[in-house]
Amino acid sequence: MERRDALRLLATAAALPFLPTELLAKLRVARAETGSGSSPRTLNPHQYQTVTRMAEVILPETDTPGATAAHVNDFIDLILTEWYEEDERKRFLAGLEQTDKQSANRFGKAFVDLAPGQQAEIVRALDDEMAAAIEGRGNGGNNSDNFFHAMKRLTLTGYFTSEAGAEQELHFKIIPGHYDGCVPADEPKSGK
Repeated sequence: MERRDALRLLATAAALPFLPTELLAKLRVARAETGSGSSPRTLNPHQYQTVTRMAEVILPETDTPGATAAHVNDFIDLILTEWYEEDERKRFLAGLEQTDKQSANRFGKAFVDLAPGQQAEIVRALDDEMAAAIEGRGNGGNNSDNFFHAMKRLTLTGYFTSEAGAEQELHFKIIPGHYDGCVPADEPKSGK
């Protein structure tokens, strides 16, 4: 990962603790629902594999779990199904299709069939396109129509709201410090 990519990742991760508590709680609830092991509801098997591989390229396994181990792919499918509006969902799915076209034009294969280094090249190209679009719009630009911006945002949110991301990367503690939940109460003293 290049320094520029690492800085972008850190900037995004740093913003998660500042999300409104209610939104963070909803994301954690959504994250908990992904552990059910159910099959994808919005993504077809090929799209699901593409999302899985792309998320793993964005956040690979190192000394901590990667996106796949954190079930980011399931989180993305859940968000697409339950939170995205129809036009957002269509735009995201069209972006997956465009990624396959870009992969085929460059390497002659769909994204999931590429070697890991080739997949990283495609993701880097998508990231560069996104960065150029953001710079071209200035600070007030709306990135909601950019597929890779949505993919990266969902990947980071899914990862950092997972147990692995929250505890191992952000060192998030639900109950900081010491807590004694079951302490016997003293007997009341009588006034005699």
